[in-house]
Formats: sequence, structure tokens, C-alpha cells
Amino acid sequence: MSTEADRAGPAPGALLLCRAAPGSVAPVAHLLREPMQLTPAGDEWSALVPEGRPWRDGAEPVDRVATGWATALTVGASWPVLALWWDTDHAGFTLASGFRRPVGFVWLASGVPAGEDEAMRTFAARMGLDPVLDVQDLDRLTEPDPAADARSRLRGLLAVLARAGVSLPAELVPGEPAGRLREAAARRPDSRPVERPGRREAGAGRDSVDHRTRLGPWMPWAGGPRARALALAQLVAGLPLLVRGLRRRGSGWATAGALLLAHGALGLTYDLTRPRD
Repeated sequence: MSTEADRAGPAPGALLLCRAAPGSVAPVAHLLREPMQLTPAGDEWSALVPEGRPWRDGAEPVDRVATGWATALTVGASWPVLALWWDTDHAGFTLASGFRRPVGFVWLASGVPAGEDEAMRTFAARMGLDPVLDVQDLDRLTEPDPAADARSRLRGLLAVLARAGVSLPAELVPGEPAGRLREAAARRPDSRPVERPGRREAGAGRDSVDHRTRLGPWMPWAGGPRARALALAQLVAGLPLLVRGLRRRGSGWATAGALLLAHGALGLTYDLTRPRD
């Protein structure tokens, strides 16, 4: 028997799946300045579970916020980010990878496809999925199915992604409210909180980040050509995102652009002012 909440559709929420280990994702996730829980989601995957203040406060639809976050996370990173999102009327995903245009698909809450078939094939190619078997299964998600709703569509997507190594913890069920998902993730022994670090915490953690992840040479405090290249890339990527967000009054894009500009400026400033050997 369905409840009133079920008939109204799921409360807004999102999950960010990163194709990297938690140790590589954590220092980049700090840039979003959004309370999140980080947990493994497969041998080569991690899941970020956000608190969801932007859409809870009504500042921006969940799909725009999640897409902006995914795009910001992949600038300067060698791994893609898949944002799964849902609200009372829709559900879908967005794949962001570097400076490429994000690609995604949308379903209505009833499960009716509302995206382009070609987008799903582009998604499969960028994810390195099997061009025959996996694409056939993805194509079924773009066809009408009276028995499928938005939640089951996302579950079908995750079933295909399992062949690419995605193993989302059983407690993290797409379609659940953001707060409930974050609480479930926090109870896992292999998860960790991701919050804005203080200066002292950030300074103390620099050596561990440098030595335990591949991102050390790219961080602002590392100096050198890689850090400068990343800072410039963030400035180049951040400006159009900020302009797009301001023009469309989209706080998700504007926030992502502002964060990239700020971090890029920080990197260049540190490089110019740090003592030289």
C-alpha cells in the first residue's frame, strides 16, 4: 500500500560517485565547502553523500546543484564524477569529466524517459562500458516501461555500472532524502566526514595529502608547474561557470564557478608569494 509520500515522489537528494579512492577524493571535495560524508563505493570508486543545504533552502534545484558540484570536482582531476539526483518530479544523472561538456539523462518521477538516447550512448563511451551488452541495457532505460518509476531507473543504471566496478553500499538507496542518506553513510565504519578544513588542520594535513595521494603536486602549497597549471585551469573553467550561473540565476553553477575562481586565485597567489629556494 503506497503512502502519501510515495505518491508525491521522493524528497530531493543526490549522490556523487567519483572514480577514485577516498584518499584522492577527500582533498578535492573540501573545495565544495558543503558538509558531506565520504565512503568507498567499490574498488576504484567513492561516494560523496551531501547534506543538501542548497536545495533544502530552496536556493536551487537539486539537479543544477549536483551538476555544478560534479563539474567542479573534475577540474584538474584525472577521474570522472557521476552525479545521481532526484526530486519530487524527476530523477536523473550527470557525468562530468574534466573540461568536457557534462552528459546526462532524465526521467520523470513515473519513470517516463525525458532525455536523448544519444546522450546515453555518449555516457557509455565515456565510462568505457561494453558497446554492445552494456549499451543494450542502457537503451532499455530510455524506452517506455509502465512498471518502472524513477527509482527503479536509477537502480537499473547502477546495475549496469556494477560491471564498471561501482558497488554502492546497501544503505545508500537513490530516492531517499539527503539527510537520511548522510546519516546512513556516517554509520559506516569506513566512511569519513568532509567539511571545510581550518587553516591549522589544512596545514597539518599537507604532508599526508602530498604523500598519500596523487594530488600532492597539484595542490597550491606544492608550488611548481603542476600547481600553477591547475590554478590557471581553475580560473579558465571558473569564469564561464560563474557567468552562466549569474545569467541563469543558478546558484549551483555560480557557486562552482566562484569556488574554482577562488581556488585558482589562491594557487597563483601562493605561487607568487611563497619563498623561493
